[in-house]
Amino acid sequence: MYLTSRKYKAMRYLLTSLLCVFKLGLAAQDDCQGPDFNNDGAIGAADIIVFLTYYGVEWPLIPEFSCGETIAHQEYAYQTVQVGDQCWFAENCRYLPEVFIPTDESTTEPYYYVFNYEGTDVEAAVATSNYETYGVLYNWTAVMTSEICPSGWHIPSDEELQTLEIFLGMSESDAAYAGCCRGTDQGYQMKSTTVWGSIGAGSNTSGLTCLPGGFLNFVSWPWNQLLTSGYWWTSSENNSDVWYRSLSYSSGWVYRSSLPKSLGLSARCIQD
Repeated sequence: MYLTSRKYKAMRYLLTSLLCVFKLGLAAQDDCQGPDFNNDGAIGAADIIVFLTYYGVEWPLIPEFSCGETIAHQEYAYQTVQVGDQCWFAENCRYLPEVFIPTDESTTEPYYYVFNYEGTDVEAAVATSNYETYGVLYNWTAVMTSEICPSGWHIPSDEELQTLEIFLGMSESDAAYAGCCRGTDQGYQMKSTTVWGSIGAGSNTSGLTCLPGGFLNFVSWPWNQLLTSGYWWTSSENNSDVWYRSLSYSSGWVYRSSLPKSLGLSARCIQD
């Protein structure tokens, strides 16, 4: 939940005035900087009275977040979308407290990567076009950190993704199936209308705008399938691995399987 610009300024002005009055009382200062509401050339208790009179006895309410609006987190405003009873990020997570080279691997420590970036400078990684378009690739430990999603949001479970797929028309039996060729056109509904190319683009009727951000592995060449596939973690473990979803340019299906926790995949947040 966030203040509107007007209400944010009002709160800032009131707090500034209160601080000014406090400082004047302690140090007898006469040069306090703040909003002079009554235009008397001085900042003091009279300005607080004017402020409270203007707003009455009720403090301006903080507006409730409504799905479909942007939500700010880690200095970025994420697009959101309502799909059935669920509210989702409509773009990949971008939280990047540090960045690792693609040969650094861990199943226990949080590791963060940007596709095709092979340095350790966060600012340089953020400046790349792949970060701008696809966000960050995370190992599973990184997506399970509390900082990746805003308060009141989380990484979706495997069951929550099945709920999404069923809402988009997938049968319950297909949703519970592990492997290829699940459903009919649910992947087509989830894929963006651009970036995938003329052959692989989707309809994006879900509003999720899923992109082909590829993934990172540690066998042979680390960077894989940019522009052809997208991979997203769930929060649900499957023995020592973790359930994920992937979409491909070559079909409208949604692939469900599990992968080792060390790999680098994209992530989305869903509202609690």
